[in-house]
Amino acid sequence: MAEQTNRETFASKFGMIMTLVGVSVGLGNVWRFPYMAGKFGGAAFVFFYVLLLFVVGIPGLIAEYNLGRYTNRGTLGAFQKAGFPGGKVVGTWFWIVTTFAVGYYCNVIGWVLFYAVREVGVAVGATVNAAAILPPDTGFNATSFFLQFFFTGIVILSCALVLAKGLKEGVEKASKYIMPAFFALFLILIVRAVTLPGAGAGIKWYIGDFRWKELTGGSMAAAMGQVIFSLSLGGTFMVVYGSYLKKDTNLVQTGIMNGIGDTIAALMAGFAIFPAVFAFNVEPSSGPGLIFFTLPKVFDSMPAGWLFAIFFYMALFGAAYLSAIAAFEVMIAGIVDNTKLNRKQATWLMAGLGFLFAIPPMINFQIFGPWDLFWGSGMQTLGCVLAVIASVWVIKRSEGLKALAEGTGKQFPIWLYWWMRIAVPLAVGFVGVNWLLSEVFKINIFG
Repeated sequence: MAEQTNRETFASKFGMIMTLVGVSVGLGNVWRFPYMAGKFGGAAFVFFYVLLLFVVGIPGLIAEYNLGRYTNRGTLGAFQKAGFPGGKVVGTWFWIVTTFAVGYYCNVIGWVLFYAVREVGVAVGATVNAAAILPPDTGFNATSFFLQFFFTGIVILSCALVLAKGLKEGVEKASKYIMPAFFALFLILIVRAVTLPGAGAGIKWYIGDFRWKELTGGSMAAAMGQVIFSLSLGGTFMVVYGSYLKKDTNLVQTGIMNGIGDTIAALMAGFAIFPAVFAFNVEPSSGPGLIFFTLPKVFDSMPAGWLFAIFFYMALFGAAYLSAIAAFEVMIAGIVDNTKLNRKQATWLMAGLGFLFAIPPMINFQIFGPWDLFWGSGMQTLGCVLAVIASVWVIKRSEGLKALAEGTGKQFPIWLYWWMRIAVPLAVGFVGVNWLLSEVFKINIFG
C-alpha cells in the first residue's frame, strides 16, 4: 500500500464543521426526510428520529470519524489498516459501492438543477414541463435520457473542478460558502411558508400533533434508516473525512455539532414544505415524488411562487452538491492513497468513471429503483455496521480509547465506548435486516 506522508487537514474549525455538515446535508435531508415524515405520520416520526439521532446517529458518527483518523486512510485502506479480517476486500468493496452509487445520486442532482432552470423559465414566461427530465417507469424516453445526460454531466464537471483543488482550497472553501447560503435560503422559505393562510395546520401536523398510534414498528425502523441515510453513515464518507481531522480535534464535540447541524437542516426542510403543502390542501404522504411532483404545483399556486421555487431548488442543489463531492472524495482518496496518481489525475479519472455509472439509471425507474435500493440503502447500512465494528471492536481497546480521547484532554467515557460497541451495531443491524426482508424478500415483519 502506498503511504501518503503529507495528508491534508482542515484549515479552520468553521470550515471543518461546514464541510462535515455539508457531507451529511443533502438529498437525504431535503428530499428524503420530508417525504418519510409525510409517509409515517408527521410528529411521531420526527420525535423518534431526533431521539435516534442522539442515541445511535452521533455515536455512529464518532466511530466512523475515529476509524478514519486512527488509520489516516479513507474507505480503501482504513479497514485493512485497522486490522479488520479481510479488510482489503471490505474496503475495496465499499469503494466500489460508492463508485456505483455516486452515478445515480448525480442524476438526481441533475433533476434538481433542471427544476431550478425550469423555474427561471417560468419567471420569463416560458412553459417547461418540469417532469420532462424524470426517467419513465419502463422503456426508454429520448428526451428524458438526453436531459439527464446533459445535466448530470454539468453536475459531475462542477464537482471535479472543486475536487481537483484539494481539501482546503476546493472542498472546504466551497462548503464555507454553500452551507451558510443553504441555511439563509431555507430561512426565507420558512418565513414564506408559515405565513401562508392555513399554514398552521401543517405546522401542527409536523411537530405538534403527536399520535402514539403513528409510532409503529414500521415508522421506528424507517426513522432509524433515515438517521443512517441522513448522516451519510456507511463506512465511506465519514471515514474519509475523519482521516482529514487533526489529532487535537474533539470527536465527541464534532459528532454532536455535525449531528445537530444535519438535523436542523432536515427540520428546516419540513418547516419549508409542510405548511405550504397543507395551505394548498396537498396530501403530505405523496412519497418520493413530494418535491418533484407535488411541490411544483404548490409553487405554481403561490403568489411569486417561481421565486420561492428557485430558492428551494437552488438550496437543495447546493446541499446535494456537497454530498456528491463527499462521494467523489471517497473515490479520489482511495486512488491517491493506493496508487502513484496525483489528486488531479485521480479526480478526472473518477469523474469519468462516475459519469459512466450514471448512465444505466438514466434509462428508467425499473433500473433506477433497484440501483438505489442496493447501492444506496442496503450497502450503506452494512457499511455503517462494519465501520463501527472496526472502530470499537477490531482496533485494540486501549488504542481505540486513546484515539477516541485525543483532543479532549480527558479519558473517553467508558459507558459511551460500550454503547458504541453493543447498542449501535445492534440498532443499525436491525435496520439492515428489516431492509433485506422488506425490500429483497418482500417480508414485512411489522405486519
